[in-house]
Amino acid sequence: MNKLLTLTCAALVSTASIGKEAPQVLMVLSSYGKLDNQQKLIQPGYEFGELSKAYHVFNRHGIEVTLASPAGGEPVADQYEKTVQYNQAFLQDPQAMKALKNTLTLNSIDASEFDGVFVVGGKGPMFDLYQHQPLQEIIAEVYESKGVVGAVCHGPAALVDVKLSDGNYLVDGKRVNGFTNQEESAFGKKWRDKFAFLLEDKLIERGARFEKDGLMLNQVTIDGNLITGQNPFSTVDTARAVVAKLGIETLPRKEYQDDASVKLYELFLRNPELAKKNYESSTQEYDLNMLAMMSVLQIRHAETEFQVDASARFLSYILTKTSHPVMELTLAKAYVRLNQRDRAIEVLNKSAKLYPKNQQIKSFIASL
Repeated sequence: MNKLLTLTCAALVSTASIGKEAPQVLMVLSSYGKLDNQQKLIQPGYEFGELSKAYHVFNRHGIEVTLASPAGGEPVADQYEKTVQYNQAFLQDPQAMKALKNTLTLNSIDASEFDGVFVVGGKGPMFDLYQHQPLQEIIAEVYESKGVVGAVCHGPAALVDVKLSDGNYLVDGKRVNGFTNQEESAFGKKWRDKFAFLLEDKLIERGARFEKDGLMLNQVTIDGNLITGQNPFSTVDTARAVVAKLGIETLPRKEYQDDASVKLYELFLRNPELAKKNYESSTQEYDLNMLAMMSVLQIRHAETEFQVDASARFLSYILTKTSHPVMELTLAKAYVRLNQRDRAIEVLNKSAKLYPKNQQIKSFIASL
């Protein structure tokens, strides 16, 4: 009897130490994605990498995740790389995949059961989530119940028509961000003309104070219980901010190569020598191809001379590690834009030796 009493007391102590139930977060996916008979994407869906990154953050912190979408069932994702670490981990997680194949319908969700809602991006939300009434009601109820509302990339499209009980738009007067007009110009050309609006413009129209960083850089905006991230590389930090706002102590960060590469570029803008030192000491933590792509894109879409100059210095450094005709040409064009013709010719002459058959390099040299 005494042994039974001891075990019972131990069980009670154990239960008390656990505390309240795990926080509940509703992750929302677009149902707009559609494939043809050849499995080719003919309508955009949700961003798989944003789902997998955010899911891992929540799961790692003991948060119970429920997946839902307007139509329920298994939604179609935009094209994605299955072998990257975060996607592979999700695909190999039986519980995660079961939830994905059987998402609940949003009109079956009881918002009172959730401590937070997190809207995953992708182009799909620009077609279905922004006008989905059940989702608007869920978001409003969670927010007004002091729950956390998070969204990333195009996910904030789900916020644009959400009204609170006082009749005001949720985002009115709030600091928010999302996929920017500049990013749409660089990456959204395939579907942009079919959008009902551009996300940045619509959020501003609704009274939001739109914040943004440079092209595809990491930006998370926190305004009370409203947390928004700018693009896919903001996903992890957006999800971690949601975790923190739920009152959970965040664990040490797990940095993925693509996110780390974006942050290395950002560090280079502030402290080039430290960025180089960090790269040289831990090259395996970064994706060299992505670093090259980042610098090329930043130069192509730079809006100021400072952006061109900083990205040119970064690309010049990357070219000491790898080389490609596009990179060489982009750097030369940057120098021309900076009125540094001699440096442009120097780069092109070196490039002509590396790639003697490249006609673009030859034509550019002739034009100078």
